Amino acid sequence: VQLVESGGGLVQAGGSLRLSCAASGSTFSANAMGWYRQAPGKQRELVAAIASGGGTTHYADSVKGRFTISRDNAKNTMYLQMNSLKPEDTAVYYCNGYPIRHYWGQGTQVTVSS
Repeated sequence: VQLVESGGGLVQAGGSLRLSCAASGSTFSANAMGWYRQAPGKQRELVAAIASGGGTTHYADSVKGRFTISRDNAKNTMYLQMNSLKPEDTAVYYCNGYPIRHYWGQGTQVTVSS
């Protein structure tokens, strides 16, 4: 499976971005997926996860109420809607299985200015 993240950019605090993760292969719909992020000098962390069918989601405490994870299995695509962005959300965002099961993609940079 190849994973391609997109949708990042530079945004002011309080703004919004929508990230997309396009997956190749036929196994996407069968597996739980997650969004992860890595800020400079920090370890990669789980931001949000979603069950294979999309009915169950999980969020890190730091993003609860601000981020929404979703998926469209017909399009082999997962999304992360990010609202009320904060400077501490600045990081490279990646998608992968949950648990991690694929090689990492290139990620997409999100920069939130104060």
